Amino acid sequence: MPKHCLIFLSLFTAAMGAAPRMPAEGAFERVFPERFGRWNAVSSPIKIKSDEGRAQVFVESGLKDWLAEDYSDGTQKVRVIVRQFRDPSGAYEAYTAEFGPNMHPSTVGGPSAIDQERLLLLLGNLILEVRPPQNPTTDELQQLAAMVRKHSDQTPLPPIRTYLPSGFSDGTQRYALGPAALQNALNSLKHEEFTNLVNEAGFSSGAEAMIAEYRNGKDSAGLLLIEYPTPQLAEQHLRHLEQALSPAAKQAGTTIEREASLLSLVLKPSSSAYGDSLRSALNYETEVTWHEPKHTITDPPWVTILARIFLVTGLFMVVAVGEWWQKFFSRVKFLTGRNRWTFCNSGSPGSASIPAISTDRSQLTPGNQSLASASNSYRPDSLFCSFLSMS
Repeated sequence: MPKHCLIFLSLFTAAMGAAPRMPAEGAFERVFPERFGRWNAVSSPIKIKSDEGRAQVFVESGLKDWLAEDYSDGTQKVRVIVRQFRDPSGAYEAYTAEFGPNMHPSTVGGPSAIDQERLLLLLGNLILEVRPPQNPTTDELQQLAAMVRKHSDQTPLPPIRTYLPSGFSDGTQRYALGPAALQNALNSLKHEEFTNLVNEAGFSSGAEAMIAEYRNGKDSAGLLLIEYPTPQLAEQHLRHLEQALSPAAKQAGTTIEREASLLSLVLKPSSSAYGDSLRSALNYETEVTWHEPKHTITDPPWVTILARIFLVTGLFMVVAVGEWWQKFFSRVKFLTGRNRWTFCNSGSPGSASIPAISTDRSQLTPGNQSLASASNSYRPDSLFCSFLSMS
């Protein structure tokens, strides 16, 4: 083999060994600016592999891409790392899983955490990481965050994060939308004895969880919140979680309570009074809404009301007067002798021309006295007819 071919193969092998990671390709590369502040990009974005320690959490969170790019100001270097997730909820789960015990909020703004090694910024469905965070100024970091934020999904973050009472220890808050993140949170917060709760939390039913540690002087406790889509699901999983608690955990003061769709678990409080104070400080309120058609009820004008009253009263008076006149004319016809037999002896088999039976007993013969007596005895209207003839 010629000597120049051996030299070429050696150089090619060395170059391949010096670049173990392939440059990233695709639209996600544009999330990295060419320059921010005094920092200029010195390389193309490269793909980063997920570490095995949190691989399950990132899969659960919906990790889509993970890129890094180096920047330099001529004398110093800084690495910018961006992770893209399916939605802001998944990004928030991964973001809290990255917290370390020495992390605290930064002055860059927004959801952020910083320690001596790195700065984490949550930007919608993106997590921006800067290493080391001391090299860029706060203004430069804010400029970088604004550039990256333009490529993010700004859907609101999970509301359960706001339910935690204030005063939790920095870097201890964790969000979980699945069992992997909750297990990781329990392990990192030294609550491995509550591992049995992971399978009973009900993530397959749409549950979300939030956990944090609280310390106030000699008092301490962990607070785990689990929210469900409905109060019925919360009540169902309340029973499962109570059964999953070990006797030792219950003896240590761990309790579970439900308020509407939210379960609150106070983990190993230093005192029952401190646990009750944490639970009473929850920022959780229930709302009942009705989705029914609305009807506006308005009173008619007074003129309309009075007109209707007079109209109804007038109709009533017309009917009453008509009834009175009908009775009056009926009585007049009777007194004039027309159809007396028909009126006073209705139903009798006689003709209408037969004169009415007289009730004047002085004019009755023994023969018609019996007829009058029979008529008065058997007809219920005989008394009324007698009264009319006497008047």
